Amino acid sequence: MSRNPLDGFTVDRDRIGTIGRDLQRPECILAERDGTLWAADARGGVTRIAADGSQHFIAQRADARFATADQATAGALEAKFTQGTLPNGLAFARNGDILISNFGTDLLEVMTRDGEVRTLYDTIDGQPIGKVNFVLRDSRDRIWLTVSTRVNPWTEAAARRVRDGYIAVVDQNGLRVVAEGFAFTNEIRFDANEDWLYIVETTGPHITRMRVVEDPAGVRLTDREIFGPTHLGGCPDGIAFDAFGNLWCTLIMVDRLVAITPEGELRVLLDDGDPEISRAYMAKFDAGTITVDDMMQAQGTIAPWMASVTFGGPDLQTVYLGSLRGTTIPFFRAPVAGLPMIHWNEPR
Repeated sequence: MSRNPLDGFTVDRDRIGTIGRDLQRPECILAERDGTLWAADARGGVTRIAADGSQHFIAQRADARFATADQATAGALEAKFTQGTLPNGLAFARNGDILISNFGTDLLEVMTRDGEVRTLYDTIDGQPIGKVNFVLRDSRDRIWLTVSTRVNPWTEAAARRVRDGYIAVVDQNGLRVVAEGFAFTNEIRFDANEDWLYIVETTGPHITRMRVVEDPAGVRLTDREIFGPTHLGGCPDGIAFDAFGNLWCTLIMVDRLVAITPEGELRVLLDDGDPEISRAYMAKFDAGTITVDDMMQAQGTIAPWMASVTFGGPDLQTVYLGSLRGTTIPFFRAPVAGLPMIHWNEPR
């Protein structure tokens, strides 16, 4: 195998720029070839940021609860991140509409680029769908979604490391569960050939992968295994492949950006957490004694509650970091291009 382009690479903090301003919970970011970014927005839609930095909030109607929520107590701050509309994972539909997994209202939605929103799914097998975290479209136009938990508030499930997360797919058979029993299912990505689906188990805390099996009766997932370390040293949230096959991953609350090489080796690319707070946080996490207050105390300064990683720019070598508590989007240059997502080469 050729030399890994991440050999010797770490992010230079002095070369991190930012784009966007006054953003509200920019958890997930989609990048287009022309430089346009689309960021999830807690007002109930997305913010479109043009390559020149100009931005426009798009939604059917704005919800002010996130911006105006009381933050005086841990309970009030918890409510800010668990109640109301909370657009989370984003994906482009084939026609350019935006699929939105709403982590606050427990809905899978679709929004036109003009802001018209409709619900695609709110139940599965006759039951409420749960905390819809992320959505992804594959090359066969199937929609995959993750549900972190059916426990509400989600902070309780995360603290107790509940393993009720699942993965569902929308195909010719409609919406159905294809894998379950995950520790807070979060982002998912396919490898370059869509042979394996890589699954974030936030409270695992590790990455799992499952083989994609095409079957006349419908796609299946099999051969579940952990990819990389069984414990990542922090709670994984967002992932993205680069063109070499490294899986980049954000570790939320300890606010660390890492990569797992094709051989399963863990590399730290950026550590923005407070070392003492991060150590104390993970010690409590491992002991099962973590509290909401502990969660609220742990964060970095670059992308507070670092939640996602997205490759963009014309050469796919600009890396954007999403976050739950940031108001802007940090970015930097990578030594390797990202793996193009399905929408990258589709005409618009």
